[in-house]
Amino acid sequence: MSLSAWAWRGLAAAATTLLAAEGLYYLLRYVRWLREQQPKVLFFPAPVTCVRPLLLASPGRCDCSLPHRESSLSSLARLLLAARRSLDVCVFSISSADLGGSVLAVHGRGVRVRVITDSDYMALAGSQVGTFRKAGIEVRHDQDTNYMHHKFALIDGSILITGSLNWSAQAIFRNKENVIIIKNIDIVKAFTGEFERLWNEYDPTKYSFLHKGKRKPPI
Repeated sequence: MSLSAWAWRGLAAAATTLLAAEGLYYLLRYVRWLREQQPKVLFFPAPVTCVRPLLLASPGRCDCSLPHRESSLSSLARLLLAARRSLDVCVFSISSADLGGSVLAVHGRGVRVRVITDSDYMALAGSQVGTFRKAGIEVRHDQDTNYMHHKFALIDGSILITGSLNWSAQAIFRNKENVIIIKNIDIVKAFTGEFERLWNEYDPTKYSFLHKGKRKPPI
């Protein structure tokens, strides 16, 4: 029994509708992907807000008197906390308890965390480096008379956080600073290569301490 012309037309129309719907679905997915690839920018100083609820193992709200609202600081903390496989931090000065707590929380979930910082600034009061090391996070640093002045982090090898911001209260709450979040594959790859290069260069087995006692020049 053969199908009538009307039946064939109906099947053809249905198939066309299905193909159009599928095409629209993939088009929308592509548009969403393109939007996600666009760089995002955070500006500082940020208002003083409470970030502690983000660091809790289970969602909650602390009873401190600080405002509980979204800010550039909380956005940056959320991004760090989103790491699932790896978090590589290469930042000149790390003294912010909020961002340091985010790094520790990620490490506590079993994510691989590596930190590169400047040898002079990691020894200053308030530095989070000692806390990182006590928690089992491997930290490496320069050993020459120049500064390790980078300020970037890599999340899961696919997201780059970079800009002028040191991870310090002064930079976060007082200075005019910027952070840009980039997912461009080529740019992320370049920064990944720089991190690996420095990680190898600052291997503790290669330390010679030839510059011990020499002061670094002013920034």
